[in-house]
Amino acid sequence: MSPLFRLFLMVCCLLPLSWPPEVGAQATPTAYALDRTEVHRLHSRLLQRDYELYIGLPPESEAGARLPLLFVTDAPVAFPVIRAMSRRLGHEGPQSQQMVLVGLSYALGDSATVSRNRDYTPSQRASKAEDSSTRYGEAEAYVRFIREEVLPYLAIHVPQADPSRRYFAGHSYGSLFGAHVLLHHTDLFQRYILSSPSLWYDQERVLREAAQLAAKRQPLKAQVLLLAGAKEQAAPGRRPRPGREADGDIVGHVRRFERLLAQLPGVQVQSQIIPDEDHLSAFPSAMVRGLRWALPRH
Repeated sequence: MSPLFRLFLMVCCLLPLSWPPEVGAQATPTAYALDRTEVHRLHSRLLQRDYELYIGLPPESEAGARLPLLFVTDAPVAFPVIRAMSRRLGHEGPQSQQMVLVGLSYALGDSATVSRNRDYTPSQRASKAEDSSTRYGEAEAYVRFIREEVLPYLAIHVPQADPSRRYFAGHSYGSLFGAHVLLHHTDLFQRYILSSPSLWYDQERVLREAAQLAAKRQPLKAQVLLLAGAKEQAAPGRRPRPGREADGDIVGHVRRFERLLAQLPGVQVQSQIIPDEDHLSAFPSAMVRGLRWALPRH
């Protein structure tokens, strides 16, 4: 046996059994990425934490256009849902106009529960029963982060965004945060999509603040759409257990908030109750309605 033939046999023995590869096989699957989206990591000097901004860019056909900017909280869950819906409504209809979508992520290194409990709530909870983390009530600091760090960053890196058309969308605690911003920082956004807001929080703190503003006829300038699932309504006479206020009457809270906001000069408010949906399932339907309302195709 010649040395060259022996070398050939050795190489054949070393080859993997799957050689030659099956037609169409892929050695390492790649991660799925949403088209025309970017993830920007942003260090907050104010909060000493890192966050990610999920940015959904409009189609290339909109190059050069100045477009509305829609912020959404709970980005890991909400961003892909709204991104898919907005593209479908914008292309197949069309039922809503193009926009730049900005998803606000949770703080890197924190769980979703810890991050949203801390950043989206306006105060410490009066009731500590069944608390899911130890830090609450830092919404004011998070507002500063958006105003002083996120907005300047986007002005540089997303030049097609129109700063005069900044809109907000949130659900549950994210919607509670939006309601707080509406009452205390009304210039930050012009339109608010508030889905199933946790207005029960801290003994209905936001509702009490809205009532105080209504009593003074405090002028605010904003357009507001309030939404909730029809199943987010307490049975007659049933009161939630302490620490389980989220099981209460979110529909009733939404209607109360609507009546209070309607008393504030400059606020345009309406509400929609979505049939057959509960707190977990209302979000997609609420965002479809919110996109059509906030971004109508003219």
